[in-house]
Amino acid sequence: MNRNIGQKAENGALFSLIVSMVIFGTIGIFRRHIPLPSSLIAMMRGLIGMLFLLAVLRLRGQRMDRGAIRANAPMLLLSGALLGFNWIALFEAYRYTSVATATLCYYMAPIIVILVSPVLLGERLTGVKLACVLGALAGMVLVSGILQTGFAGVQEIAGVLFGLGAAALYAGVILTNKRIHGISAYDKTIVQLGTSAVLLLPYTLLTENLTAVSMQPGAWLLLLVGVVHTGMAYWLYFGCMSALRAQTVALLSYIDPVVAIFLSALLLGERMTPAGAAGAALVLGATVISELSER
Repeated sequence: MNRNIGQKAENGALFSLIVSMVIFGTIGIFRRHIPLPSSLIAMMRGLIGMLFLLAVLRLRGQRMDRGAIRANAPMLLLSGALLGFNWIALFEAYRYTSVATATLCYYMAPIIVILVSPVLLGERLTGVKLACVLGALAGMVLVSGILQTGFAGVQEIAGVLFGLGAAALYAGVILTNKRIHGISAYDKTIVQLGTSAVLLLPYTLLTENLTAVSMQPGAWLLLLVGVVHTGMAYWLYFGCMSALRAQTVALLSYIDPVVAIFLSALLLGERMTPAGAAGAALVLGATVISELSER
């Protein structure tokens, strides 16, 4: 009986993880149809996602641990700021290049973490991980298309650079999260989302003429991105953690870029060159092998 209950719980958690990854993989498609500045979208995503998770906690009769939040305040604030600017860079990448290319650039984040972890975390860079880094970098060159077009495709190069910038910022989020301890995943995410929204407000006001922003058709999708792609996706993602092994979570996270690449071809008509496809295989393969070697 207990085994059946445990199996059902694991199956439910597995389903939640897969759904959350599919949701994350569709965000680029929705960004293409939101006629608003990236900084405004990122700010509202953080605000709406935070409010959604607060409502979930309230419905579950739970309260945030203020002591744990105060103890981790510096790292929480830093990670929240990095998260917000990471979203801006990613949304700009979606504007300038294909959803598939932007997503693959974003998935360089684990490779960046591998490169800097010997310096910042004192971790050893093994031969396997070094090979993964070199493979991913080679894949990135192929995905960028620079070998075929040189620097003639300025817009495409800009999209790749924004995507790599988003990856670097998310690598910063990963590294700062390693220094956050003794706080629940929900509390941590609520504070990070709220911090990103608060810090992006002055940035958005300084860089965008919000009086000229009009609620054009498609702007309502911002609410969907905030509730579904942020609040609900994070809720499902963190809710499944305790019932699944870390290896399972790490490997199934690659559903996200696969979905993004598939939908960009199916719904947006984006096609990869053979070199780009080879590069995609190198990037995803290198990150998966890196995860497996670490386990």
